[in-house]
Amino acid sequence: MEKNTLIAVLMGGPGSERAVSLASGAAVLQAFLDMGFHAQAVDVTSRDEIVLPGGTGLAFNVIHGTFGEDGTLQKMLEKQGIPYTGAGVKSSRIAFDKNLAKEKFLAAEVPTPRHEILDVSAGIKLPQMPPPYVVKPPREGSSVGVHIVRSAEQALAAIEAAAQFSTDILVEQFISGKELTVGVLDGVALPIVHIAPRSGFYDMKNKYPWMSGGDGSDYFCPADLDAATTKKVQDAAVLGHKSLGIEVYSRVDVLLDEKNQPYVLEANTIPGMTQTSLLPKAAAAFGIPFKDLCLRIADISLNLRK
Repeated sequence: MEKNTLIAVLMGGPGSERAVSLASGAAVLQAFLDMGFHAQAVDVTSRDEIVLPGGTGLAFNVIHGTFGEDGTLQKMLEKQGIPYTGAGVKSSRIAFDKNLAKEKFLAAEVPTPRHEILDVSAGIKLPQMPPPYVVKPPREGSSVGVHIVRSAEQALAAIEAAAQFSTDILVEQFISGKELTVGVLDGVALPIVHIAPRSGFYDMKNKYPWMSGGDGSDYFCPADLDAATTKKVQDAAVLGHKSLGIEVYSRVDVLLDEKNQPYVLEANTIPGMTQTSLLPKAAAAFGIPFKDLCLRIADISLNLRK
């Protein structure tokens, strides 16, 4: 990418992950400025329009969650003829919708937890699957609205909470084991990150303790896994990434059970991009410093959308 390319770093957004996105955006902006590029912050607050600086050559999208990650923003940028980073309109929409992603995983034989979709449009109902299971609104990021149901007594409250976000609720078999995440860059798996929440599970509070006062999590990269298990997890992550048609990069969340069987949960098409976020951690372990990671994402995206 030429140094005189104007990079508009899109950050913030109107969704629930605005604060996290602003942190990601600030880190990406600083990386490009430090490399001598023309880069400018664009704080997106509206769902209705994107106003970019004149002469923008690339929109670097770090708006997490709703609007930035679900294909809406991508469609708006395509209408303006502006190249952008990451997944396209269709793959963003599919990856962001956990119910649609499940269909693709199953069709491609990606290992993934057993599931059930509850239609609660006409009233709250309980799944046929016995506990333990996980209740998820299908189109929210950062574990928003996710509940682990360990007993029948907890089920109703969990379904009612998820129904505040959606009428088609995803219920997944609960897998006990290690929480892992795998960055995929240009079709190649990066080293695995093992996420060890200090309490509970990897929810919004433990992802962003600086924002919510949670206990936080510890991260180990590369994960302490034998070579065969490492390959099995990385292969499952890449298969999951490809089954959704995701372009450029993603971060795929995987659970590893006690028998070393991986289960792909979802792919995040706009993962966190602070220097301490999980994708940059994995890239650094692979020998790609943060600045180089930002530049690679930009270059791959531009080559894709010339």
